Amino acid sequence: MTVIAHLSDIHIDTGTADGGRSLDRTRAVMAYLNSLPYDLDAVIVTGDIADHAAPAEYEAARKLLTTRHPLLTCPGNHDERAAFREHLLGEPPSTAPVNRSYATDRFTLALCDTSVPGEDHGRPADETLEWLSGLLADTPPERPVLIGFHHPPVPLHTPYVDGIRQFDEHRLADLTARHPNVTAFLAGHAHTPAATTFANRPLLVAPGVVSTLRLPWETQTHPSHHVHHDLPPAVAFHVLDDTGRLTTHYRPVL
Repeated sequence: MTVIAHLSDIHIDTGTADGGRSLDRTRAVMAYLNSLPYDLDAVIVTGDIADHAAPAEYEAARKLLTTRHPLLTCPGNHDERAAFREHLLGEPPSTAPVNRSYATDRFTLALCDTSVPGEDHGRPADETLEWLSGLLADTPPERPVLIGFHHPPVPLHTPYVDGIRQFDEHRLADLTARHPNVTAFLAGHAHTPAATTFANRPLLVAPGVVSTLRLPWETQTHPSHHVHHDLPPAVAFHVLDDTGRLTTHYRPVL
């Protein structure tokens, strides 16, 4: 059995206006994961690591995301590639897409950069799709592959997020259609736990750590009040069993 913890949208903000809130909530989630008696197969963070893409935010995030479990991250629309590489990953700064993979003999994880520099919506660059195509071609066909990214590639019926989702999604759908071992897609960005389908596979969206999105039928207030700051942070656990069946549990961290 494979267990992957999935968190997203920690939005680390080291400014005084945040009051340490984003750090406290991320610290609580990581303390929970690090206290588990079971060694997780991986922990993924699907974007919006920093709130303003400031070096100090990435440096704080790097310390907070320390864990004994294998950890993989990708950028979101609040992130900036060069700062992400330099101050979070400890790599030379570069504006190239930040794509990462992690493989064992039981599964492969591919985290794709869907960020568009200077924009809030997402779209995979040609370089990202070429990288993913090569990774899928090199993966044994019997090994399950989970593909993660920040922006969901379908509407979630949340108007604020749907306007800045991942577009040109047909290119990703066409690519993965050739690889039946792609088990599911994993996303963030929406600040709400959600489950739907994309390209005839499950699409599983992690809750936001820093905040939760109010759904349209939960409020009649002005759209600027669409963010709920008082609900607890949460994490998703994706469980892949020996038959290849995927089950997801969502767990709040109180």
